[in-house]
Amino acid sequence: MTEAILLVGGKGTRLRPLTVHTPKPMVPAAGVPFLTHQLARARAAGVDHIVLATSYLAEVFEPYFGDGSALGLHIEYVTEDEPLGTGGAIRNVAGRLHSGPEDPVLVFNGDILTGLDIRRLVHTHASTGADVSLHLTQVTDPRAYGLVPTDDTGRVLTFLEKPQTPEEIVTDQINAGAYVFRRSVIDTIPAGRPVSVERETFPDLLSAGAHLQGMVDSTYWLDLGTPAAFVRGSADLVMGRAPSPAVPGRCGDRLVLPTARVAPDAKLTGGTVVGEGAFVAEGVRVFGSTILPGAVIEPGAVITDSLIGSRARVGERSVLTGTVIGDGAVVGADNELRTGARVWCDATIPPAALRFSSDQ
Repeated sequence: MTEAILLVGGKGTRLRPLTVHTPKPMVPAAGVPFLTHQLARARAAGVDHIVLATSYLAEVFEPYFGDGSALGLHIEYVTEDEPLGTGGAIRNVAGRLHSGPEDPVLVFNGDILTGLDIRRLVHTHASTGADVSLHLTQVTDPRAYGLVPTDDTGRVLTFLEKPQTPEEIVTDQINAGAYVFRRSVIDTIPAGRPVSVERETFPDLLSAGAHLQGMVDSTYWLDLGTPAAFVRGSADLVMGRAPSPAVPGRCGDRLVLPTARVAPDAKLTGGTVVGEGAFVAEGVRVFGSTILPGAVIEPGAVITDSLIGSRARVGERSVLTGTVIGDGAVVGADNELRTGARVWCDATIPPAALRFSSDQ
């Protein structure tokens, strides 16, 4: 197994304002762009050539990762002029693959944090002779996902997109967003138009009698599509709950990057990250949150399960819970923001302008 495709073209609209200036895979998680964790885990599994399928803010990737040599990889970049969907993106980069027709090609979605045993997925693909093998995981509530029922041998029976009634929920197995394709199968995907592997490619392959194999791996798995999930994923990486060789420091309650400054009496817990050049003042309490580079947290602020954007500022005594503060935004002193609040990039909230509790 030497080759992989990473799908990193999505706009990340559910993550805005985090993704206004930064593509989702480049938003920092545990101190480095999230994509770094995926690349490092692929390399650890034996992959050495990766093609990034880019679209939204495509110009950001190559200046950061270059040719991939710093990670022990050979990275190439292919940019879609128009979004092509998951299947279209895979087909669009096929010309950069080196594999022969029968060789396996690993495919990752760029917004999944997982402890998947990549080598085991590749071994399952080879040992079953499958045309495509899928990583499946089990979830308690599968209504937001595509269900993938299998037979006793793991062979995929059908694909059920986002069931809404109890009768439609025939399994707790969902498509977890990592695949191994037989190289020749990629060439059968229509070129030059949007294609969804979930809604078109996989069902069509089943209809044609192809062998699609599911492998259930219920280790750590998290879709980082929402701000709350992204913050939780970063904290899990810092605390070692989610495995990654790319975390720039020891696993623990906090990760403070070089050049960040934290007051001696500030309390950082729950997998909190403080990015380079950020400043956390005296009396601040931060739990399970990400503070991006250059942000300033003023004295006495309390931040929980939140993300503070680059160069943003949180004023004295402000209390933030489950919120996202965009790049360059300013939250004045004595504000209170609760779960779901998103402050847009460069916006300013005056002191004592927003509260949920009384002013006592």
